Amino acid sequence: MKKPTIYITRKIPEELLEPYKEQCNFTMWHKEDTPVPKDILYEEVKHADGLICLITEKIDAAFLDHAAHLSVIANMAVGYDNIDIAKAKEHGIVVTNTPDVLTETTADLTFSLLMATARRIVEAASYIKEDKWGDWAPFMLAGTDIHSKTIGIVGMGRIGEAVGKRAKGFGMDILYHNRTRHESLEKKLDATYVPFQTLLTEADFVVSLVPLTEETEELFNEAAFRKMKSSAIFINASRGGVVDEQALYEALRNGYIHAAGLDVFKEEPINSSHPLNQLSNVTLLPHIGSASVQTREKMIQLCLDNVSRVCHEQKAVTPVE
Repeated sequence: MKKPTIYITRKIPEELLEPYKEQCNFTMWHKEDTPVPKDILYEEVKHADGLICLITEKIDAAFLDHAAHLSVIANMAVGYDNIDIAKAKEHGIVVTNTPDVLTETTADLTFSLLMATARRIVEAASYIKEDKWGDWAPFMLAGTDIHSKTIGIVGMGRIGEAVGKRAKGFGMDILYHNRTRHESLEKKLDATYVPFQTLLTEADFVVSLVPLTEETEELFNEAAFRKMKSSAIFINASRGGVVDEQALYEALRNGYIHAAGLDVFKEEPINSSHPLNQLSNVTLLPHIGSASVQTREKMIQLCLDNVSRVCHEQKAVTPVE
């Protein structure tokens, strides 16, 4: 049997490919930090049986019509809103993602972002680098307590549960909102299920961990921010599209909410000219939720397992159903 060819849209370490080279041939884009250009992707995929891609690739209907011969597309992410799943199914293409392996790492980052925003860590570090530290003052860089406050988690999936465990360690009251209740989880975390509007009004920290869907697009809009406490801190580690960024900017600028910490944005990457970057009460990160060496290697290995299995007529490990 001819070895299937897998195209990878970003350069990854050769040593991660070695265990799979007996089963598959690999070609890849030669840059690690720059997405493959669309014309090159379209050309390369003509000769591929499987594709490993990132969320930066737009796997839309036009692409899938062009690449209808593919057996499998492995997305190196939990979310897959960059892929037209219905169209892929129409062509019989298996789509996979990378759940579980990044849960704890992303929860670490989410809670770190919450803490950094509340305690003004990034601002404080810059204080020294920019030689601003003069005399000590009672309220110099005074932030917000985290312990014993109320966290509201919107989207209680695997990552939401992991964030809840961390919040419990800080003695926080845990509210959550989800499409479905998880009563066993409520007992484990001593968490309380509440309607979305109730969560907004009662939480000191509102944390978005929802997938981007038609229902969640701009879920956090002007009305949502107006519902929050003026002392509330908003954290988004899910997808940028769940937030109306102009509404968030106005809420922060006008004091409707206290601060925000964001790891994701509607259009990525952003730069220093982004409106939110002009505000002092915002902590911005470049979409690094799962960015530990160990976790990124596990994500790549899971993608490789998925494409190798499907191309050899076996069931994918983590298919998107």
